Amino acid sequence: MVRDKKTHHEQILQAAYDEFRTYGFADASMRRIAAASGMSASGLYKHFESKEAMFSAIVDPVLDEMRSLYDDLTRQENDALSDPKTETLWEDGSSTTVMLDYIYSHLDVFKLVICASQGTKYADFVHDCAVMEEQKTREFVEEARKNGFHINDIPEEEFHLLVTMNINAIVAAVEHDFTREQAMHYAKTLEKFFYPGWREVLGI
Repeated sequence: MVRDKKTHHEQILQAAYDEFRTYGFADASMRRIAAASGMSASGLYKHFESKEAMFSAIVDPVLDEMRSLYDDLTRQENDALSDPKTETLWEDGSSTTVMLDYIYSHLDVFKLVICASQGTKYADFVHDCAVMEEQKTREFVEEARKNGFHINDIPEEEFHLLVTMNINAIVAAVEHDFTREQAMHYAKTLEKFFYPGWREVLGI
């Protein structure tokens, strides 16, 4: 019985994923998901209370892991400030390559979040990532100053736009249907483009 329930749960999530990718969240139909799962609409609601709960069940585990990975990367960058060789900062195991590798290891979920989440709490995912990156970058700046580095002051509006541009550039790989090979090459290109610029702007 437990196995049957788990099987039904997995079938529902697969049917829901297919529905969301085809129609987007807003136009997805619970009736079509139920039919594809081999059950009635009322039976579907015994597993999920709403369409958004179903969407969340698909994407939340991956997004939670992504945030944990991101926190680890930012801690490593802050720790690197204790190394006097700041010219190597961001060069080894850079966050852009690591994050794009993670995204492409879970591309089906990120396709949903980035391209099919209108009408859900995930619709502002890219903006939310930019806000998170802006906060983490400010923490990095403060940590650098604590370690004795002189960091240039950047106007608030410019700082926000630079961070947002950085996040949008990463997400563009998914939006433009890059293959994994293209995305990994693109990650290295972004590093060459952004990291020297950030060092110059920050004065590191």
